[in-house]
Amino acid sequence: DRAVRTAACQALGSIGDAQAVPHLIRALGDQNSDVRAAACQALVGIGGAAAPALIEALGHRNSRVRAAACRVLGSIGDAQAVPHLIRALGDRDRAIRAAACQALGSIGDTQAVPHLIRALEDQEESVHTAACEALVGIGRAAVPALIEALGHRNSLVRTAACQALGSIGDIRAHPALSLWAHAGAAAAQDALHTLGRPKLPLHKALVQLSL
Repeated sequence: DRAVRTAACQALGSIGDAQAVPHLIRALGDQNSDVRAAACQALVGIGGAAAPALIEALGHRNSRVRAAACRVLGSIGDAQAVPHLIRALGDRDRAIRAAACQALGSIGDTQAVPHLIRALEDQEESVHTAACEALVGIGRAAVPALIEALGHRNSLVRTAACQALGSIGDIRAHPALSLWAHAGAAAAQDALHTLGRPKLPLHKALVQLSL
């Protein structure tokens, strides 16, 4: 019964005993969304003690379990999960790739930045968007890599880098965005508008970039 399974997850979460973790991870694969949500909440409540089992669950055969494990690890914020979430960016299922991006953004560890930049190349819009939002979540620490990504061969990456830099709002991006705006990149011009900065004259942008 759905209500009984949901209540059981909620009760296990209230108790907070790590012995419940394997049962709650199994519940992440439940057919009912209320049960899955209750299991997620319970695991988040248990916290770091659940992290090792959740990391193992990133390799589960059930994609619902893998996606939920990503989300819970992101909510717990345990940095030991970062290398495993980075590997999950290569999952065959787009929902898991997107969830891994979101989790990495929530944790905010800078070692994820180059991997999230690569995830901007993902052809699935949900993954591409999640990677961009994750980089914004990491914030200022992602700015140097995002500036470099303005020259990426892939237009998806260039556009997302502009959007992320505009959202982060770090003025270190001003000269590079100005340069790309002069080159005709509409996304760079939009990012300057978001930054609230005018396009630098070309010679000034080049001088500042050379410093």
